[in-house]
Amino acid sequence: MAFLSILALLCCHFVVVVDSNRTQALEIMDRVPVIDGHNDLPWQLLSLYNNQMSKVDLYNLNRTHTNIHKLREGRVGGQFWAAYVPCDTQAKDAVKRTLEQIDIVHQMCDKYPEVFMCVSSSAGIAEAFHAKKVASLIGVEGGHSIDSSFGVLRTFHNLGVRYMTVTHSCNTPWVDNWLVDTGSDPATNNGLSEFGKNVILEMNRLGMIVDLAHVSAKTMKDVLEVSQAPVIFSHSSAYELCKHARNVQDDVLRTVKEKRGLVMVNFYNDYVTCSKNANLSHVADHFDYIKRIAGYESVGFGGDYDGVPRVPQGLEDVSKYPDLVAELLRRGWTRMELEAALAGNLIRVFSEVEQTSTKMNNEVPKDEPIPYNEIKSDCHTNYGYNAADRQLLGQGLFLVCLLYTLLV
Repeated sequence: MAFLSILALLCCHFVVVVDSNRTQALEIMDRVPVIDGHNDLPWQLLSLYNNQMSKVDLYNLNRTHTNIHKLREGRVGGQFWAAYVPCDTQAKDAVKRTLEQIDIVHQMCDKYPEVFMCVSSSAGIAEAFHAKKVASLIGVEGGHSIDSSFGVLRTFHNLGVRYMTVTHSCNTPWVDNWLVDTGSDPATNNGLSEFGKNVILEMNRLGMIVDLAHVSAKTMKDVLEVSQAPVIFSHSSAYELCKHARNVQDDVLRTVKEKRGLVMVNFYNDYVTCSKNANLSHVADHFDYIKRIAGYESVGFGGDYDGVPRVPQGLEDVSKYPDLVAELLRRGWTRMELEAALAGNLIRVFSEVEQTSTKMNNEVPKDEPIPYNEIKSDCHTNYGYNAADRQLLGQGLFLVCLLYTLLV
């Protein structure tokens, strides 16, 4: 009987501690809400409704990980919404399809102005926080979306895109994706090509964050060397805890720390435990690990909600962020560390990207086109390339004539 009484007291004490951690988590997040690095709700709106926002009720949407009630319960104060289109659009209608997904994010802000505030700067995030709205930012997921064009990249930036994931699950003509490291794709660029390096530098000049989720290990290292601004992994986890090529290895984590970048932990089971099953504690392990290797300044939240088929037990949808914060509190994370991981780290990276853009303001925009033979297809015309070829031909003929004159 005495044993049962002691057991009951211990259970009571555990419940009180758990409740205390969650209460404290909510108190912290009411002051500093979470900015999540990657949510694929726009893709769900395409898949389920063909982008017909008139048919969508985001308050009560129940077929997704995300709706307005869940966002509020989860204390989400900022979200990078993914403008994602699959790799089979590459060299076809990727640009059109991506523009439609960018438009959907703007429509979300227009239809629900009491909830979402579309922003495109670190100052805009602070403004949205103050207004108690979800700072809504746009990230293009996959370099195939720009169709190897600096003009398209700059147009996306003009439309409010503030990060681009350099690849998705396919190589582009200028950069290699993560499947290269599994042997499923050939390494066509050995990381970044020369054109790819210029894409990174143009993103730096524009003030667009470079996102390294989905890239090969060689690409990670190339970009970290080339980029003049900090980079992010918008939805990746720690390789040592789950040896999946989508995750970040220790040597790269150390370079991320050195370069003041950020790894935003992915919640997809297959990247958390390398299995079909995972729970909230496993995700917290990744936070702990990245903090230990790269420091608390290099870790954030990148749930990948609505972009994956499986999420951990205890993190079933976007309402569950406070439970993860409560677990980190239980593990000894301080308020300062949590506030950094929730929002401060991303805002700092974004601010430094903006500062780099200001420093590069006088640089000439990149405009050297990718060689036509690298993009040649039935879906690509060669306008402009013909003129350039004729110019080169004319220069060649001039040199031949000059040489002939000198010889005779």
